[in-house]
Amino acid sequence: MREISPVQNWLLIVLVMAGSGVLYNVLFFQDSRPFIGAIFAVCMGMPIIAFERKVLFRGLYRRIEALPTFTFFLAELFIYEILMSVGFATAGLSLWGLGVIVPSSWVDVVVMPFNAFLYALAVCSLMIFVLRVRELLGREVFTSMLVSRYRKPISEERVFLFIDLVDSTSFAEKHGDLRAQQMLSSLFAAFAEPVRKYKGTIDDYVGDAAIITWPLERGVKFARCVNCIFDIINAIEADAENWLRTYGQVPRLRAALHGGSIITAEIGIDHHKITYFGDTINTTARLESLCKTLNRSVLISTDLAQRIKFPETVSAEDLGYHAVKGRGQSLGVISLVKADNRLASPKLHAGVNAPT
Repeated sequence: MREISPVQNWLLIVLVMAGSGVLYNVLFFQDSRPFIGAIFAVCMGMPIIAFERKVLFRGLYRRIEALPTFTFFLAELFIYEILMSVGFATAGLSLWGLGVIVPSSWVDVVVMPFNAFLYALAVCSLMIFVLRVRELLGREVFTSMLVSRYRKPISEERVFLFIDLVDSTSFAEKHGDLRAQQMLSSLFAAFAEPVRKYKGTIDDYVGDAAIITWPLERGVKFARCVNCIFDIINAIEADAENWLRTYGQVPRLRAALHGGSIITAEIGIDHHKITYFGDTINTTARLESLCKTLNRSVLISTDLAQRIKFPETVSAEDLGYHAVKGRGQSLGVISLVKADNRLASPKLHAGVNAPT
């Protein structure tokens, strides 16, 4: 599946918003210049989309997000009204200043008509609903379900990253299950930005573990799968003071990376889900278990490491071959650490990193 860049994604949103303005212009004004409706729609709608996606007034959104549902809804409606009014006035005054429109009164270009407000609110609400469903399912999963890509099982190659929270059971025993779940929610929230940045998909949360995946070519390109886990670790370490203040400890992670052929299929009747089958995902889970046995935080299979040119910020240590439960053959294992924590192995620089 071809990657869609953030720029392309925002361009698509702008085009949809502009199209809704053209439709409004045709339906209610029969104006021969539909671009006017497009300009009004973009100026009124894009600030709302940017607000919902936490690009605009991120701090304000986080504050109202903590409100009870009904209060949150009223607060959003009030903010929508302000953003749309400012957008309408900006578009109207700009078009008037350029001589594109000649209103009978300045009020016509500053005060938004009520029917325009209702139409814009309906369009924005529909787009926000689609975007939220897409974020809930994951962008890749949403698109795949929309086009029924995995309705029939297919074979493909993927990278999997398993991340597990160390000592989550002891934390729950000490602080209670509710507090442990709050910590997990905060931890999983910290995963979101690095996963999005490196074009991965959070496939599932299983207890105190998260499963992240990429199509193999995308995951190994620019060492995205490796950079993702170390960005997560760096983000947690950078926010150590807040973790200590809130939960009394800084989360420690175990992570494993492996890739190969799997079967991908859409399953379910009332609840649909795209799921993965095969030795690759089972091996990744077993590799993550080896982290505890080998006393390492991040492990990657030699098979996957040979496809990746590691960034200079990461060092690798060859741990040899190890037996993996449920697998007939032993698995080549490599430990990854931040470069300032350990000197890289010359053998790995010569033999593991794939050529550019």
